[in-house]
Amino acid sequence: MNYPLAILGMAAITLACRATFYLLGERIVFPPLARDALSFVPVAVLSAITVPLILFSGGDSLNLSWRSPWLVGGVAAIAIAWFGKRRLATIAGSLAVFFVWRFLVAG
Repeated sequence: MNYPLAILGMAAITLACRATFYLLGERIVFPPLARDALSFVPVAVLSAITVPLILFSGGDSLNLSWRSPWLVGGVAAIAIAWFGKRRLATIAGSLAVFFVWRFLVAG
């Protein structure tokens, strides 16, 4: 597969999609239901990326071991986000837990 060509193709498609909204300006009005649904897109995309990385960190099989720094960091991120409600604290705290767990426990 030609990776540079694939990346340029994806960039062109993304640019075309975004340019449509800029060129048409305020003529596009989404109904309230569509706007509400679109507000969940970032959460859904990030979940689709991170959950498989956390749960299948050992390869093809499910890895739910307490020694997995991915799983412990993910649980820490959920706990920090739930109680702290601050994005930067969630990122920094979960990364700190991940690296401490990785070097001290999973070693």
